[in-house]
Amino acid sequence: MANRSLWSLSGQFIHHHHRLEVFLDRLLRPVERVTKGPFFGCQMCGQCVLHSTGMVCPMNCPKNLRNGPCGGVGQDGSCEVIPEMGCVWVGAYQKSQRLLWPEEIHDLRPPVDWSLQGSSSWINALTGRDQVVSGCNGQPDSALEVINDHER
Repeated sequence: MANRSLWSLSGQFIHHHHRLEVFLDRLLRPVERVTKGPFFGCQMCGQCVLHSTGMVCPMNCPKNLRNGPCGGVGQDGSCEVIPEMGCVWVGAYQKSQRLLWPEEIHDLRPPVDWSLQGSSSWINALTGRDQVVSGCNGQPDSALEVINDHER
């Protein structure tokens, strides 16, 4: 709890000091690009979900799908838009099963906030800028929750 409070307080402090937020974003953005780009195919969307997609950037999907594959995945796991490419989500699922938290692949992600494109997802996560609130009450947290509710 103390760590969560420190994280939250730090984020609030940075968010309320615009110059500091801009400075930290400019400082961390190149570090993020150099580390996450080559290793994980990061597209710098500003709302990183690598931790729940098997360290595969879903923004490499030609359709920018953030919650799983489209209906056009080939029998061989290929992408319908770029057939010579494997489906990003097939790879994400396979790799997520090797992580200590494989269930996070089922988490529902909000749509991309394109205004954050190119900014540091680390700063956005710290300040809460990467959180999108839809205004819908009772929204499920995972796709499995939707399936289980439907089967009842």
